[in-house]
Amino acid sequence: MARHIYQCPLRWSDMDAFGHVNNVVFLRYLEEARIDFMFRLAPGDGSPSFSGGSVVARHEIDYVRPLVHRHAPVTVESWVTKIGAASLTIAYEIKDTDADGSEQVYVRASTIVVPYDLAAARPRRISAEEKSFLLEYLDEGVEDPVAA
Repeated sequence: MARHIYQCPLRWSDMDAFGHVNNVVFLRYLEEARIDFMFRLAPGDGSPSFSGGSVVARHEIDYVRPLVHRHAPVTVESWVTKIGAASLTIAYEIKDTDADGSEQVYVRASTIVVPYDLAAARPRRISAEEKSFLLEYLDEGVEDPVAA
C-alpha cells in the first residue's frame, strides 16, 4: 500500500493569536495534499477526472498537538481507507520528525470525496481507471484514522 506524501509549506498568515497554526488552516493543508494526490489521476490529455470533478461530502479531524510556525514544511501523508461505487474516503496525518528522530503527529483526519460530473451537476460513479489508481493507496486496516 502506497501513501501519497505532500510537503506543505507553512505561511506566516496561518498562525492565530495564540502563536500556533489556526485550526481552520489545517483544512487548507488537507485540501492542498488532496488536490496534489488527486491531480495524479488526470490523464495526459488533461481531461477531467477527480482533479476536475469531485466534491467533499465530509471532513473529520482530530487535533493532536499544536503546530507553531517555522520555515520547514510539514509532511501530509494521504491514503485511501474506503472505495465505494460513488465515493471514497481519504485519510491523512500531518506530521514531521523532531531533531531527535521522533515522529510528531499534529493532525489525523479523513475526508469523504464524491466524484462529480460538472456538466450534469450531479454525483457520478468512480471509473475503472480511477479505482485502479486508488487501489494502490488502499489501506483498509485503518478504517477510521481519527479514532485510531
